[in-house]
Amino acid sequence: MSTIGENILALKKEIPTSVTLVAVSKTKPLTMLQEAYDAGQRVFGENYVQELSDKQPLLPSDIEWHFIGHLQSNKVKYIAPFVHTIHAVDSEKLLSEINKQAAKNNRVIKCLLQIHIADEETKFGFEPATAVEEISLISPEKYPQVRIIGVMGMASFVEDTTQVQREFQTLKHIFDALKKGAFQSQPHFTEISMGMSGDWKMAISEGSTMVRIGSSIFGSR
Repeated sequence: MSTIGENILALKKEIPTSVTLVAVSKTKPLTMLQEAYDAGQRVFGENYVQELSDKQPLLPSDIEWHFIGHLQSNKVKYIAPFVHTIHAVDSEKLLSEINKQAAKNNRVIKCLLQIHIADEETKFGFEPATAVEEISLISPEKYPQVRIIGVMGMASFVEDTTQVQREFQTLKHIFDALKKGAFQSQPHFTEISMGMSGDWKMAISEGSTMVRIGSSIFGSR
């Protein structure tokens, strides 16, 4: 078995079966993705629309593609025919466009609402202080072609584990507030996408149901 395959099997031994492993395959060649697929991996995450659009038709049709990067509204149409889940929905405007493009393709697309939990200007998402209030104003009934399944966040890229833990706890708190409030009647609102190669164990201990892991599978870029 390839090193990639061994990495996946090792991770799956440690990751609870209740947690989804998203193999982050951005910038990786098709051969690497195929090796991961051959080891049983079916969920892949990509950050760039063009790269995802190029890869999708060349790989097995049962792959579950997750778009995990910042998504511009004018590019939704390119991935709407096949994307399984969009992780970084950071505005109602984007949600509306996803709904429109999903309808054109007669599909329902799963989405996660991105919360800006990191102490960094470059990250996108709803601000934690106002996220619950803002998101509670979104009416799921307005977007029948979209299924909002949870929240997503990226912790700060720092060595201070206390800060990272606090940011994960913030995301879990927001999820819980939405679950008890605006989304209490939505049975599919169950996912918290947080944790990457360097912090996934902590993320899971703080409630993550979906981890996005790249370098621990495919090696450093």
